Amino acid sequence: MKIARFSSPGEDPRFGVVDGEDLVVLAGDPMYSGYQTTGERVPLRTSRVLAPVIPRSKVVGVGLNYYSESDGAGTDTPEFPVLFVKPNTTVVGLGDPIVLPPVEGSILMGASLAIVIGGIAKRVSAENYGDVVFGYTIANDVTAQGVQEADGQWTRAKSYDTFCPLGPYIETELDWSDLRVQTRVEGELIQSETTEQMIRKIPELIEFVSDVFTLLPGDVILTGTPSGAVPFTAGQTVEVGIEGLGSLINPTRSRD
Repeated sequence: MKIARFSSPGEDPRFGVVDGEDLVVLAGDPMYSGYQTTGERVPLRTSRVLAPVIPRSKVVGVGLNYYSESDGAGTDTPEFPVLFVKPNTTVVGLGDPIVLPPVEGSILMGASLAIVIGGIAKRVSAENYGDVVFGYTIANDVTAQGVQEADGQWTRAKSYDTFCPLGPYIETELDWSDLRVQTRVEGELIQSETTEQMIRKIPELIEFVSDVFTLLPGDVILTGTPSGAVPFTAGQTVEVGIEGLGSLINPTRSRD
């Protein structure tokens, strides 16, 4: 089931189930209210699709989690997952601009399969990971590479506003084990790899992350990006596509 968060002219954001060319409107946030519908159908073409979730507290990212990325960085496979945090102010949705700050160095895009947490999660065992997963979506983990190199750590480089596009929908049922992950800049294919190449799989990541952080409903975990994260510049259009989830497309612009 694909869940959208959307707005219509003159309406507050709502949730709906994607059904062909329509959205079947839900009575509330499905994480809290379930899938009761209002009986209303809204055409997708007349709706603005928003970020499918605004994390209640945080986006937790996992770095160096593809064999190709770890090898490309010239490092051994990390002993433990490498974690970073993006604030929820980084989140934007389909079609929203990624705003580039006036910093030195390249701005990189990075495709990532994102896990949307559906319940309070603390010290969840790997075998029970499905109990706390609401669904999956696409993320673009944007990084100011020059800032990362200058700081010697990742927080500022990954935390600028708009640096975590999510969307377009949440898929509640997904076999995540071997999905093709791709990035394009101005339509040119740049990255293409499968989630089968992740070093730590989703059950292990949820176990590890939930041992560090208490995860709240709507929090998001980024599972890593393949090698070949590429720079982009203002005025370009960037796209992340994941098999079974569609495409997340965003324009880019410089900060005023």
